[in-house]
Amino acid sequence: MNGAIARRLRSVGVFLEMIKISHSVFALPFAVAAAFLAQRRTPDALLVLKVVLACVLARTAAMSFNRWADRTIDARNPRTAGRAIPAGQLGAGPVLVASALSSALFVLVAWWINPLAFRLSPVALVVLLGYSYTKRFTPSSHVILGLALGLSPVGAWIAVREEIALQPVLLGVAVLCWTAGFDIIYACQDVEFDRNARLASIPARFGIARALIVSRLLHVGAVLLLIAVGLVGSGPYLGAIYHVGVAAVAGILVYEQSLVRADDLSRVDLAFFTLNGCVSLVYMGTTITDVLVGTAS
Repeated sequence: MNGAIARRLRSVGVFLEMIKISHSVFALPFAVAAAFLAQRRTPDALLVLKVVLACVLARTAAMSFNRWADRTIDARNPRTAGRAIPAGQLGAGPVLVASALSSALFVLVAWWINPLAFRLSPVALVVLLGYSYTKRFTPSSHVILGLALGLSPVGAWIAVREEIALQPVLLGVAVLCWTAGFDIIYACQDVEFDRNARLASIPARFGIARALIVSRLLHVGAVLLLIAVGLVGSGPYLGAIYHVGVAAVAGILVYEQSLVRADDLSRVDLAFFTLNGCVSLVYMGTTITDVLVGTAS
C-alpha cells in the first residue's frame, strides 16, 4: 500500500513538473493585480480564491494539453526528449484526461464566479488549447500564447465587476506583448530543429537576430501599455508607486534583453524564468500597494 501511494505521489510530482506549475508566477500575479484594480480596494478573499483557482485550472488544462499535443514533436527534439510523455514517465492518455478534467473544472469555477465569466469560459478554452497547434502553421504562435496569458487580468476584472472595460484590456494586451517577447527569446533555442521539423516560429522564419529585435519592440510596447493602464480607468489615476513599479519592470526587461544575443543564448533560462517571474511579482506588488495607499488616503 505504501509503495502504491509513493508511486502515485511521484506521478503527481512528475505531472506538476511537466506542466511547469512554478510558471504560474507569470500570469497569476497580473490577474490578482487586476482584481485589486477593479475593486479599488482589497477584494473579497473568496473572490480572489476563485480567480486564483480559475487561473491555475486554466493553466493546467492548457499545459497538459500542450504536452499531449506536442508529444511526438518533443520526442524528436533533443532539448525536450526528456519531458514526461516522450520519456515514458507519464502516459499520453492520462495527461489528456487531466487536461479535460481541468477544463471542465475551469468552466465550473467560471460558473461559480458569475454569469459573464461562465459564458466566456469556452472562448478562453479555445484560445488556451488552440495555441498548441498554432506553431504548426504560423509564426504568430508567440502572439497567441501571449493572448492566452493576457486573458488572465481581463478574466479577473470580469470576476470582480462582471463587465469588460478599457483598463483590463490594456493590461491584457501588455501581458500579451510581454509574453510574446519572452517566448520569442525562448524559441531561439530551437531554431534549427523548428526549421527541420517545419514548425513555425519567428526565430525560425526570420533568424535569431531579427527575432530579438521583434522581442525588444514587443517589450517596449508592453511597458508603454502598462503606463497607459495607470492613466485610464473609472477611478482616480494610479499614482507614483504604480509608475515606479512600471519603471522597475522596464529595467528588468532591459536587463533581460541584455542577457541574450544572436551569438550567445547561454543565459536564456535566467532571462526566461527568473526575470519574468520578477516582472510579474514586481508589477503585482506595486499595483496592490498603490491601490491600498490610494484607498487609505
